[in-house]
Amino acid sequence: MVAQKRVHILQKPTCISIILFCLLVSLFHHGTASGSASTSSFNISLPHQHPFPEDVVLNVQRKLNDSLYRRNLLTYQQGDGDTTSSSPIPSCITGNPIDDCWRCDPNWSQNRQRLADCSIGFGQGTLGGKGGRFYLVTDSSDHDAANPTPGTLRHAVIQPEPLWIVFSGDMGIRLRHELIVGSYKTIDGRGANVQITGHGCLTVQQVSHVIIHNVHVHHCRPSGNTLVASSPTHVGFRGVSDGDGISVSASHHVWIDHCSLGYCSDGLIDVILASTAVTISNNYFHHHDEVMLLGHDDRYTADTGMQVTIAFNHFGEGLVQRMPRCRHGYIHVVNNDFTAWEMYAIGGSANPTINSQGNRYTAPINPNAKEVTKRVDTNEKHWGKWNWRTDGDVMVNGAFFVPSGDGVSPAYARATSLQAKAAGFIDQLTVNAGVFGDPSGRNGQGGGFPGITDGGGTITRGYSKGGPGSGGSDSDGGLFSMIFGSNTNAAAAALRPGQVWSILFTIILIWNFSHHRR
Repeated sequence: MVAQKRVHILQKPTCISIILFCLLVSLFHHGTASGSASTSSFNISLPHQHPFPEDVVLNVQRKLNDSLYRRNLLTYQQGDGDTTSSSPIPSCITGNPIDDCWRCDPNWSQNRQRLADCSIGFGQGTLGGKGGRFYLVTDSSDHDAANPTPGTLRHAVIQPEPLWIVFSGDMGIRLRHELIVGSYKTIDGRGANVQITGHGCLTVQQVSHVIIHNVHVHHCRPSGNTLVASSPTHVGFRGVSDGDGISVSASHHVWIDHCSLGYCSDGLIDVILASTAVTISNNYFHHHDEVMLLGHDDRYTADTGMQVTIAFNHFGEGLVQRMPRCRHGYIHVVNNDFTAWEMYAIGGSANPTINSQGNRYTAPINPNAKEVTKRVDTNEKHWGKWNWRTDGDVMVNGAFFVPSGDGVSPAYARATSLQAKAAGFIDQLTVNAGVFGDPSGRNGQGGGFPGITDGGGTITRGYSKGGPGSGGSDSDGGLFSMIFGSNTNAAAAALRPGQVWSILFTIILIWNFSHHRR
């Protein structure tokens, strides 16, 4: 009798230990699955990286929804004969949350620094020269890169204090060497036709809080092996540059907005070497091969912390590839208009996360170049695990996007809980892409290309690697779709088979233990 009692006492802690062990295993599996699926959310490798990129994506969608709602409300009031809204809708109200933030102010030119409050996405909060004095560029020359003349753009961008740089009038600035832009600077070309060209073009290196707005950047060529001033007190030797339009390296909080870029030797925009908190918006890209590079090298793992928003841009005539080409990082591509390409639109290697929402992809005539996506020098065994998602994108002229990865990962679950706006709004949102009033931009070049069907297209629904049929129906999933995405089986998103077996085993043990005590 005593022996039986001792056995019973020993069984009690043993069963409890088994139960605790199973619960820990279940939690471990759940944590491992979530962690591996959302590395971009929790793998903080850079000090200015956002810990939850899906929250940034949600905020972009909220701002977009708010702007479109305001515009549609005005349209409804007028259509309904509302006497309080007898005047026409102001042309400044497009539903584009960036433009609607400042353009409707009739005195915007006296309140230029309001622009700094209008950024969205990962670059939101970029200050530029906000709070600083205005610097008026009156001289378009660039005679001496080591000792710039006061009144020139080069002299302005190297000053140590925050500056809001504006221009006295139209000017063409032909650079002799790369223009090194310091921290807390805004280059604001509104109200003037500013053309930046020549050698080196714009370099944003190891700095922060830079806004480049409403300027043309084109025909940039390599330069270097010379002395260039980066501050009033420092002149350093620079090697040969690549000939990028705008090069961003080792920098954070950079916003490139309403620029027109084309005809450069290398990339139009490069974001590399652990840069993050970047927004590229409302630009017009044209006549170029390798348009945009995000990420320095497959082996440069610091770029896993790179986070870039690409929004409301028009990828226009004469483009070949890299819109963008990504390595590592989290890239949100939202509400852009891709008007044909020669090779592909979005490419990548080294496991970048690409969240494509509400874009219009118009494929070229070439039947062998219809695919939007390209995994560079990687086989499907590896890229099949990369999180590349399409949600609300419209595919025109046979374009198709090949998604991959875990379609129900936490990296996307919250990010897709608000429906992405699709191509019905693209013309409206990108109507002013590029430099304002530029006849060669969105308004001037038109939207038609020979052999491309107009209108129509198929809308993607956020399915994952298996294609449209593998993610369930297109119907509204109610609460579960709000949490896990519109095409997701909620139970599959919440629990994996290993976790289910662990929980069932734990329940059986608990039942057996309580039954034994009776």
